[in-house]
Amino acid sequence: MPSDTNSPVGESAPDLEIAGNKLTIHPSGVTGGPEPQDDQITERNLVRHMARFRENPFDFLREVSLYMSGTGWRAYDQAIGQPIFYPGFSERMKSRILASPLLQGKVKELAELRLAVEVQEGLLDVVPGPSRDAKKVHRRTEIETHLKEVVDSMLENMICKMESKRFIRGAYYVATQLLTRAYHQGIHVSSEEVLRLRSVAEEAARKKRSIVFLPCHKSHVDYVSLQLICYRLGIGLPVVVAGDNLNFPLVGPFLQHAGAMWIRRSFGNDPLYNTVVQAYIDTLLQQGFNFECFIEGGRSRTGKLLSPKFGILSFILDSVLSGRVEDTIICPVSTQYDKVIETESYISELLGQPKRKENLADFLSSSSVLSLKLGRVDVRFHEPWSLKEFIAQQLTRLPDQITEIGSQKLSNVERGRILRSLGYRVLSDINNVSVMMPTALVGTVLLTLRGRGVGKGELVRRVEWLCERVKAKGGRVAHFYRFPTEVVVDRALEVLGPQIVGKVTGLVEPTYYAVDRFQLSFYRNMTIHLFITEALVSAAMYTRIKQGGGPSYQRISFPELMNQVSFLSQLFRGEFIFPPEGLTTNLDKTLRGLEKDNVIIVSRDPSSGKPLTVELSEAERQCGRENYDFYCFLIWPFIEASWLGSVSLLGLTPPSDFPKDVWIDLSKAQDNAQLLGKTLYHQGDLSYFEAVNKETLKNSYQRFAEEGIIHIAKSKGSKASSVRLAPEWTPERDPATGQVLPRGRLWDFTELIAQSRREGKNRRDGATVSSRVMRMSDLVGRRLFEDATAGPTPADEVDFSVQQVRRKAIAPTAKL
Repeated sequence: MPSDTNSPVGESAPDLEIAGNKLTIHPSGVTGGPEPQDDQITERNLVRHMARFRENPFDFLREVSLYMSGTGWRAYDQAIGQPIFYPGFSERMKSRILASPLLQGKVKELAELRLAVEVQEGLLDVVPGPSRDAKKVHRRTEIETHLKEVVDSMLENMICKMESKRFIRGAYYVATQLLTRAYHQGIHVSSEEVLRLRSVAEEAARKKRSIVFLPCHKSHVDYVSLQLICYRLGIGLPVVVAGDNLNFPLVGPFLQHAGAMWIRRSFGNDPLYNTVVQAYIDTLLQQGFNFECFIEGGRSRTGKLLSPKFGILSFILDSVLSGRVEDTIICPVSTQYDKVIETESYISELLGQPKRKENLADFLSSSSVLSLKLGRVDVRFHEPWSLKEFIAQQLTRLPDQITEIGSQKLSNVERGRILRSLGYRVLSDINNVSVMMPTALVGTVLLTLRGRGVGKGELVRRVEWLCERVKAKGGRVAHFYRFPTEVVVDRALEVLGPQIVGKVTGLVEPTYYAVDRFQLSFYRNMTIHLFITEALVSAAMYTRIKQGGGPSYQRISFPELMNQVSFLSQLFRGEFIFPPEGLTTNLDKTLRGLEKDNVIIVSRDPSSGKPLTVELSEAERQCGRENYDFYCFLIWPFIEASWLGSVSLLGLTPPSDFPKDVWIDLSKAQDNAQLLGKTLYHQGDLSYFEAVNKETLKNSYQRFAEEGIIHIAKSKGSKASSVRLAPEWTPERDPATGQVLPRGRLWDFTELIAQSRREGKNRRDGATVSSRVMRMSDLVGRRLFEDATAGPTPADEVDFSVQQVRRKAIAPTAKL
């Protein structure tokens, strides 16, 4: 891409030559100075800026003709992988799916079940004519025929329809035009990674194996960028799993012909649909077609990786685990952005606004983003690995020492363990190859400094410090080419814009401050996974440091530190992806790392070397605790959110004049927790507005359910859920005043979280919570009970079986 004269950072596009099976990258792009950078991984801008008709009609028409005629690499005639894009592709796939023994068996099974019901209800006896056996044969055939028609209809809505190379060439051209208008600096990839990917794709094609791309999911641009890369590199385009919420007029059919596989957002209790999806995935993997699904399920609204969703991943695992598919290749993918198009809508959703259903009008009205300059997209590919080998490794760890895939049926618990290990292995791989973008670095620095704002010089210094810390932790920083950090910071500030980061001029130096902390936190969260262990240790140390006094008063004993770190890691086990080595090993590595960086001092037993106490180093105190504070500022918003969730549970204590067994609508309880949080923030009892976050509060409630603090029950016949406090966790009320008393298990749990909260300027946490905050929580909670008792009788609606989330089939997540 030619240098953009309007941007402080320009890049020259490389010469990428694809001739047959040969790919050559001519090093016309620059990657920085002569010194090795980022482990010598170079990067290239893979997509050139397209000509525009108004600016250059001749070049525009020339480009269109090249794509439509399929000149050079655009022809896509020798893509690595199985043949796609030919007339009849969809029908051929459909016939193979319908012939699947798994699907045929399910159709026969459902037909038999329906027939048995009709026989039991005597429905066949009312039909005159042949004998009962003949009636059953005839009726069974009728049911099977009807079920096959239903399957055919399901497949017609679901199956991707990649049948025309002319269409895909046009789609590539249109997608590139749109993407490069929004992300004007293009799509950047690692040269070595894409060459390795092509090599793996060639080997997979020879063995008729599929590559399953498992990207993280931050934006709708994710699947567009990966499709563009595969097309540009001459790799077979993957079939992309997409929610049918995007299947709206015009856009839906376009995406389906470009590779989208539509599935329902929820399968419900539909065994036939479940089997159709499994049979389709089996067929794709058996035939060696590439496949793509998002490991997190939906898009991350917070900027960090979400916990893995096991739906489609479970189908992929079952295909190989059962032996129906010999093997498949897993390729974790990280996609990072200078700026994500949808962040404003994400913030609205996180603040409680309902998610709007996708439609063409909204899609067209959002086209204004296509005229923005949002920087670049960075896509990184982890080294692909064999799913079969991974499963074999996991089987050897089971108690029965199963070594052969498909040789023995696994229990739900055993299968759940393998599935969970697979999900977190992929997330760990994505984190390992993720690139820290300049906007993430600047956003992180702005939100981890004390004071109203920061001067330009200090901002540049801390960004340089953060870059070094990222590299020291094994992370990657986006290449800055030959530009100094100051210019890169300017570029990041330009991309973020004045609506997110403000600038005060007329001072000794330009001073920057966070205008929209909530939106800026999206970019901060892109870096937090690298420092999560340091952040938890720092928050645990804060339980003593916040008490003030001299160094000896702020020193914490190792057992005390260990207990608080263990508690916090359990609290956030569904929120963050921790290193897999376990609590003891991770804590030891973290302490030694902080000690090496001269942030802390650890006193150890002279004979055994075991830690005895931990405290801040003198050097850290001399520099104003800036490095220690950095780690605390990373985790404090999440501690605040968990504390808010816990405080909102105090409001679920049944009022004295209400029955003790009232169930509260879960969605309303979480909405009221947000309302409580907004009130506490504006009254000064909550330090971070980012804590009023719908997703984080949901995670907190799920964690509370796992701990048995609350019981969650599903409503019969609907998606709604209800919640109430477990009896042993329900606080007492004062018999005279009816006020919730500040004691009991829930109060102690809330106080344990509060120990690591950031101390407020105008509050004293214990006294404030026991009076003003509890009164506010009780007021909000009373409204919930009034609404609950005004509706239908809960017993008529609720299945009272307690839903212990994930406990039954899947082992708990390891601590830090």
